[in-house]
Amino acid sequence: MARKKTVRIPKNYKPTKSEAFMNPVMRKYFHRKLLDWKTEILDDTGTTLEKLKSDTVQEADLADRAASEAERTVELRTRERARKLIAKIDAAILRIENNSYGYCEETLEPISIKRLEARPIATLSIEAQELHERHEKTHRDD
Repeated sequence: MARKKTVRIPKNYKPTKSEAFMNPVMRKYFHRKLLDWKTEILDDTGTTLEKLKSDTVQEADLADRAASEAERTVELRTRERARKLIAKIDAAILRIENNSYGYCEETLEPISIKRLEARPIATLSIEAQELHERHEKTHRDD
């Protein structure tokens, strides 16, 4: 049975344009970046859930109760956004595993490293994203 070769990321490694796009080290780098981001979100979610559970005291004052409910609503909205973000992170990790990560879904061209560093879950190149946004803007039902 063939063993999978372990890829190590050199200390202080940052992907560059001069290396082969999505080589094993670069893929491992983005995989690690995505996993770290997911862990951070899950940790924050756990903290928020604990806070929401512990803050179940009903306020006597109507203004305090309203403020408490508003805060709770904001927290729940934030958690919902986090849940959607985790799904996108998981999808990006799957793309790394099937070697389609880093390539634009529209043009199949490589997404710039700069864009992937800023938004590791990106599925479109900047050009395709701008085109998509322009199309969305002009076809919006106002």
